[in-house]
Amino acid sequence: MTQRHRNSWDYVLRSGLAGGVAGCAAKTAIAPLDRVKILFQASNPDYQKYSGRWLGVVNAMDNIVKQQGVMGLFHGHSATILRIFPYAAVKYMAFDMFRLVMMPTPRDETSLRLFLAGSMSGVLSVFITYPLELIRVRLAFDTKTKPQAGSLRNIVTNIYHEGAEIVTNDGSHKSTLLNRMPLLKFYRGFGATVMGMIPYAGTSFLVFGRTKAWLYTVLLNKDTQGTPLSEHPPLFDLNRTVVDLTAGALAGAISQTASYPFEVIRRRQQVGGLLHPSRMMGFTETVRWIYTTRGILGFYIGLGIGYLKVVPMTAISFAVWSEMKCILGI
Repeated sequence: MTQRHRNSWDYVLRSGLAGGVAGCAAKTAIAPLDRVKILFQASNPDYQKYSGRWLGVVNAMDNIVKQQGVMGLFHGHSATILRIFPYAAVKYMAFDMFRLVMMPTPRDETSLRLFLAGSMSGVLSVFITYPLELIRVRLAFDTKTKPQAGSLRNIVTNIYHEGAEIVTNDGSHKSTLLNRMPLLKFYRGFGATVMGMIPYAGTSFLVFGRTKAWLYTVLLNKDTQGTPLSEHPPLFDLNRTVVDLTAGALAGAISQTASYPFEVIRRRQQVGGLLHPSRMMGFTETVRWIYTTRGILGFYIGLGIGYLKVVPMTAISFAVWSEMKCILGI
């Protein structure tokens, strides 16, 4: 495609649409696992007895179904879809734009630039959509009742009014930072999210890009655009989607390992408003709490579910993104 085409608004919008569809498809596929992982990470007391075991995932899902029905496995998924479409759209669209600026030709493509482009696109998408992520986590954390009409609105209202005021010993009302700037309540855990997003998004785009190019060359004898590299027949007659899924799965496993401790810290901060509504739980405070209560392994609780969730999610997301770009002609 031409440089002019890649700079056009038509290309930008199509890129965003491809990313949004890819994100929604991937998240829907692993929604039940996502909810169980949040319950484990955030130390929901009703589900701690299931954590740390592979069979515990099945038991936790069974318990959710008994309490809330099958749709309980998708509790909070409406907020997930509301968040993931703009999140994935911005992330993939921004990556395409950063890649165009930083690597206008294949010669300019380096591992460092791929990592930086992925990291910057991930941080930008998180900043824009983070309040929706917090709402989604709160919905998934709630296990006491069956999903009710208006629960999304109630969660938003509760977050906004958390810690509205502090009454001191002398009976006076003390204003807090969260009271003066209530929108900050929707960014609980944002610092840990950014710290985790840098290695996660950067590594996932780097590994996917490098692995995809290598697999296309070795297995298909083609470049990533599908152009044959020589007249020799390919080593395997594989569908391109299968190769994209393989590269995406490897990217998901490596990026999840690199960023997982930050994800656990983020979850604890996100539900911290239920325990400390009047203030933000600091990064250091959260790290200390996790280490004191669970030790170093506390930063990896639910990692097995993380692999079970992130590996197929990343594989589906990258594969659908690549396919959608072909369908949309970009």
